[in-house]
Parts: sequence; structure tokens; C-alpha cells
Amino acid sequence: MPVPTIYYIRHGETSWNAEGRLQGVQDIALNERGRAQAAHAGRILADLLARDGRDKTTLPFVASPLLRARATMELVRTELGLPPGDYALDARLREIAYGTWEGSTLAEAQAADPVVYARRLAEKWTVAPEGGESYVDVQARMTEWYRAVPSDTVAIAHGGTARALMVALGFETTASAADLTIEQGAVYVFSAAGLRKYS
Repeated sequence: MPVPTIYYIRHGETSWNAEGRLQGVQDIALNERGRAQAAHAGRILADLLARDGRDKTTLPFVASPLLRARATMELVRTELGLPPGDYALDARLREIAYGTWEGSTLAEAQAADPVVYARRLAEKWTVAPEGGESYVDVQARMTEWYRAVPSDTVAIAHGGTARALMVALGFETTASAADLTIEQGAVYVFSAAGLRKYS
């Protein structure tokens, strides 16, 4: 079976991103910079699809159900000249849940929960905050999602899900992916030829 190409975009910036707060599954809207990043990613995607000879009207588009991913998707589709709301949602693409840490900065999480924070620092892929998920959990649902992707697809989701997909597909190790910065306003192309970032 051919390997599907995934055109993957992380949502644009939110006020919590700008403040260094852990968002997890909280619904935080894009800020002005985030909307500009989303539009920029849409223009990059348009160029990539034209380069690859892809018909944008026949590709499936799917997003995380979280507001920041949906808003990014609608701005991307607007840049492509497509109906903004004509895309699917998949809960498996939602961001890693940070449980009791959501809304906190890393410094605040460390002050409130020093033992778990220290454990997670040492084993980021396997340790979860109370009520949250580990990257192992996210990798499992991203693997399940990818195996169900029937054809080349545009996906808009999160930094955590991007890291998990990179590990699931063998492009990164759990150690290298754990602290990898996933750029906003860029397009990551996962394909049989490897992983490339366009920004």
C-alpha cells in the first residue's frame, strides 16, 4: 500500500503560547500573530500543492477539534480559495493533555508539582502530569490516526501531536522529539521520501 503524504500544519500562535502557558486541551483563540501565521502557512501550502501537481479540491482536510486548530484550518483554506468550513475533525489530533498543569507556565508547574516535574524532565516521553497524558499515549493515538488515513491529506493540529507523529513514523527518536520546537506558520511534509519543513 502506498504511503500517504501528510501536509501537516501546527496551529498559529495564541496568547497562551506567547506567555509560555501550557494549553493542552484548553480552547484558546489565535492572537493576531497567530492569524498571520496561519495565512502564511496557507500560502506555503498553496505553493507546495502546485509544485506537487496536487488538486487542492480533491485532497481531504482534517483538523484537531480544538478552536486554535479549527481557526488555523479556516484561514489556510481561505488562502487556498476553498470554502473555509469544508473540512473534517478528528479527536485523535487534539493536543497532549497536561491535566492539572494546564494554564501554568513551566516555572509554575515546577513550583506546584516539583516531584512529577523532575520526573518528567528526566523522562518526558513517558511521564504525565496528574490528569494528563504522556507522549506514549499521544503517540498511540497518532499511530492509530495515521494508519486510518486513506490518502494524501492536509492535517492541522498541534506541536505535541507533530512530535508524536514524527516518532511514530521513525523520523525522530523519543529523546530527540521531546524538546523539538514545532514551528508555527510552517508546513511539515511527511512522505515516503522523508520529513521536510517549509517556512
